[in-house]
Formats: sequence, structure tokens, C-alpha cells
Amino acid sequence: MANIKPRDIASEEQFDPLVKMVEAGMGFVPNSMGTMAHMNQLPFVFSALFATIMGADAKVFLRGLLDALPDQENQEDNLDPELLQLIAYCVSLSSGCLYCQAHTSHSAHRIESTRFEERFSNVLNSEEADCYSQAEKSAIQLALAAGRTPNEVSDDHFAAFRKYFTERQQAQILGVISIFGFLNRWNDTNGTALEEKPLVFAEEMLSSSGWSLGKHGF
Repeated sequence: MANIKPRDIASEEQFDPLVKMVEAGMGFVPNSMGTMAHMNQLPFVFSALFATIMGADAKVFLRGLLDALPDQENQEDNLDPELLQLIAYCVSLSSGCLYCQAHTSHSAHRIESTRFEERFSNVLNSEEADCYSQAEKSAIQLALAAGRTPNEVSDDHFAAFRKYFTERQQAQILGVISIFGFLNRWNDTNGTALEEKPLVFAEEMLSSSGWSLGKHGF
């Protein structure tokens, strides 16, 4: 059973163009798109990314997509950018992607520098740490478990998680976890060279926690 109940996109007019396109290509609509649809623009934009990777002309695809894309719903539910970067860091930490650990921590520090060291050095001890709210702790634990191989997310993770976040916010956090699944594999597989600014930052701020450049040098 899905941890986040899918939205019934077949019954909502705003998703009609997406449903028709996906049914034409696959013969059915994946339930995963119903889960993404809690952020109502996400399944449209994901379809564009997937189609581009599979060889579609993005310029043509996006031209049609813009006419079909619905207005964003529930913008007030968007989560704090620092928390989203913290979640991305946790996924990258569990997966072992040093490149993305440097990027996400550097981005978070640019957003909120005053509590950075405390919040980023305690993620592996988040249940006992005082620098996180209970909601943040549930998101951190979920992200750490999701980043491991095999995936270690359990019913207990989601039982705690649901107490604090709307379905849209749950989908946003799952989206961050998932896009960094893509980026972790991309950069770790490729051995992407780490840029100067995040390198200098990570060497100063993360090395004490065991971070190293690894395969990501020039």
C-alpha cells in the first residue's frame, strides 16, 4: 500500500491533458503520477524531464506542456528552503554522494548560516538533538532511511511523518528525496568534478564530519 495515497487525477479536469498523453504512450496512467499530483504541477514537469531523457525534443514538448500546465495550488504549503536542503543533504549523506553533500550544505548555508553547523553536524543524531523540531526530526529520519540501499523506509517513518505534514508537503519532501536520488547517481556515477566554491566550503565546514573530495577532483 502506498505511504501517500495517490490523487485521482483521472477525475480532475486540470489533469486531462496529462492523462491523455500518458495513456497514449503507456496504455495506462501510473499510480506514481497520482502521488506526484499532490503538487499539481509536478507530474507535468516530471513528464517533460523523462521525455527529454528518452529522446523527445524538449522544445516541442515544452511548448505543448505550457498550454496544459495548471496554476500552482496551495503555494502556502511550500516548505522552508533550508529544511528542503537539509533533507537533500541527508539523502546524499546516506547514499554516499560527496558531490551532492557539498552542494546541499553550501546552499543551505547561503540560506541560513547562523544555525548551520549545529543543524548539519547532528543529522545522524537527530532524535536526541535539540536543534530540530519534531516535524524536522521525522523528515530527517525519513530522508536518511530513503537514501540507503536497499531503501529502509518503514511504516513507522511515515506514521511519524504524517503527524506534521500535509499530503502536499509529504509529496514535496518525497520529491526532494527522489530528485536527489537522480542527482546522487548522476554525479557519483560520473565522478563530476566539484566546483571551487562548494569545495572550499565543504573542506572548511564538513571535513570534521568525515567529508572528503573523493572522486570529485579535477
